[in-house]
Amino acid sequence: MTSEEVDLLDRVRAICAAFPQVTERLSHGTPTWFVNGRKSFVQLWPDGHHRDEFPHLWCAGPPGAQEALLAANPEVFFRPPYVGHRGWVGVRLDPGASWAEVAELCEDAYRAVAPGRLIAQLDARPQARAENVGGAA
Repeated sequence: MTSEEVDLLDRVRAICAAFPQVTERLSHGTPTWFVNGRKSFVQLWPDGHHRDEFPHLWCAGPPGAQEALLAANPEVFFRPPYVGHRGWVGVRLDPGASWAEVAELCEDAYRAVAPGRLIAQLDARPQARAENVGGAA
């Protein structure tokens, strides 16, 4: 991995590891984060994947989020292959990406798949949102 790829991995890892009962392992050859070791909610593609030859994430999305994000900023957001039909969102991680926005998207992805008891644990934390995890923009 290049130093840029390691930095991306470290930043995404810090964001996702802050959520209750999250594990990380390779899935389909790329770092993937799971809730309770079963349901994936974020995948990192530091080198890109298929036709998307740029660093990016795939994030689970709540209903309607994919359409809204793609309409608002199609230069940053896209419908990823394989999981896009389930509402997942692709997020470009080019230099200058907003890490506060990435953290928010990862939290939204976690909330989209986590059971209610884990969402309650997340909400009970002093800082429920993960905006400050993952470093500055």
